[in-house]
Amino acid sequence: MEGCVEFKWKPLGDGGRAELCFTNLWMEMLTVIHMMAALAMAEANSLMIPKDRSGSGHGVRVVSSGCKRDAVDLLLKASGYLEFCTREILPRIAPDIKRKLPDDMQESVLQTLSIQALGQGTEIQLGLAVNSKKATLSVKRRLACEQVIYFSQAYQCLSGCAIVSHGCAKKLLLFIFWKFLEAKAAAYYYHGLVTEKGSEPACHASAVCCFLAASEILGESKKACLSFCLSPPVTRAPPMWGVMKHLSQKIPEIAFKKSQMYGYLLKEEEKVMQSLPELPNFQLSLIPEEFELPEMEAGSFARKPDPFANWKLV
Repeated sequence: MEGCVEFKWKPLGDGGRAELCFTNLWMEMLTVIHMMAALAMAEANSLMIPKDRSGSGHGVRVVSSGCKRDAVDLLLKASGYLEFCTREILPRIAPDIKRKLPDDMQESVLQTLSIQALGQGTEIQLGLAVNSKKATLSVKRRLACEQVIYFSQAYQCLSGCAIVSHGCAKKLLLFIFWKFLEAKAAAYYYHGLVTEKGSEPACHASAVCCFLAASEILGESKKACLSFCLSPPVTRAPPMWGVMKHLSQKIPEIAFKKSQMYGYLLKEEEKVMQSLPELPNFQLSLIPEEFELPEMEAGSFARKPDPFANWKLV
């Protein structure tokens, strides 16, 4: 089929881009699998919308644990689709066609979205851990630290590209930076709780530093959220949800309380105050769900037998 069929498509929401026409099968495959990833992300998003399950219409709107787990699975699936696009499809497309691709199909953007999906999946897992009585502080810290790594990787992947100076790519970069700061605030908060378990005065001083850092970074994340919302296309500020709805209240409270309790240690432990404790570096848990094109059935394009071949006119 290569070069035999002309595929036409037009980027939505981009009035400056004319309709593009290609006789490239891999280009069409890229658009289809990219759409599959977008649909998986949209479905994951719909699962995370709180719903009233009382049947009366007046109950508490919640997101069930099952919906959260299903959303994580969909994000892994979307990440796998995007990873397949960058690994298997883009290398087969000619450079002159690649240059004509819309911003959301550029290699750096596809890689960024794939990593972002893993980061948001980890964020949902952290929310599940926070609501679980069995999850330890160490587990919560690990998930928060992994989330920091994912969003840091996504930011680095996109920040060096020329396309981030305008349009949706710029807004995507602002979104990732906002989520990175939220994750970092959560990571320092849980790292502080774990460090505080130590018996040495230096442990308490280090924990206070973590709590104060978490509070400061949380404030910066709110500014980053505002920058994201004001960047064209302008969007409304989203309500706090998930783990950050819990931590947005908890972090300032704990930071103030612990600084009052152990503030004197900060003066004694001057070395602790000179630099923030490093966050632990964990091996990442989530990976893209592997995706491969289905095998073509033998004889799919073989000529079908004529059902009337053996008929005779009477």
